[in-house]
Amino acid sequence: MRVLVVIALVVVVVWTSPLPAPFADHCILDDNQNLYDPDNADNVPWEIVNLDQAPRDRWTKIATTYKVQIKDLIDTIKGLVEPIVPNAAQWIDLLFGSLDDKLPQPYNDELKGIADATGIPLGEIVMYNIFYEIFTVCTSIVAQDPNGKLYHARNLDFGLFLGWDHITHNWAVSAKLRKMVININWMQGGRLLFKSNNFAGFVGLYNGLKPHAFTLTANERFSAQGGYLGILEWLVGEDPNGKWMTWHARETLENAKSYTEAYQLLSTQPIL
Repeated sequence: MRVLVVIALVVVVVWTSPLPAPFADHCILDDNQNLYDPDNADNVPWEIVNLDQAPRDRWTKIATTYKVQIKDLIDTIKGLVEPIVPNAAQWIDLLFGSLDDKLPQPYNDELKGIADATGIPLGEIVMYNIFYEIFTVCTSIVAQDPNGKLYHARNLDFGLFLGWDHITHNWAVSAKLRKMVININWMQGGRLLFKSNNFAGFVGLYNGLKPHAFTLTANERFSAQGGYLGILEWLVGEDPNGKWMTWHARETLENAKSYTEAYQLLSTQPIL
């Protein structure tokens, strides 16, 4: 609880405080620099998560392949928290590790499987998987080109304001996450159920596609209901039925067969 409160306070302070030079915002396009290479746009590896497998085994291959990157990311987060919360690693293991009994299935076993495959303490894997719920400011757009092709696009501000490097103009956490971006084919019954873009070892979804049905992206909105208040209510048992947003998004893609069903699922379930 202490770590969550401290993180929330850090978010508020950083969000409302202007950053001094050389940490202030600067667009490198103004310097005629463009780091985007469209030739690399599709160079994202594809992985498979088979929902017919036991939950504890579903992520073994992905977690084993990316265990170095996952550890590097978590170590970076701990390094940013340590100056604010001494012995942050112990607090993280104590707080988030104790949440495993409160987490619903199949996520409970999936996270334990990732911890087994990577050798990373369960508390740190849990923190990684719920950190998006604590710290994100994402936005999506839907557009149509002159030929009628639809695009559902989004930015992903996961890692924003965490460890600014004024030389490379990167946030430290975002730089680590770039090495962990994967596409996933979610299979069930021998067929493709849906697709998603994920970070390796992150079991929830912030965007996905149900073929011939609908697309879905998760984005930040600020309100008293849900958010930090919802997380605190869930932690103290006031809202035991609340769902973590990225897990609810995954369940929607798993279970809804149409846009109408997806809308009903998303609008009728309590989300933290």
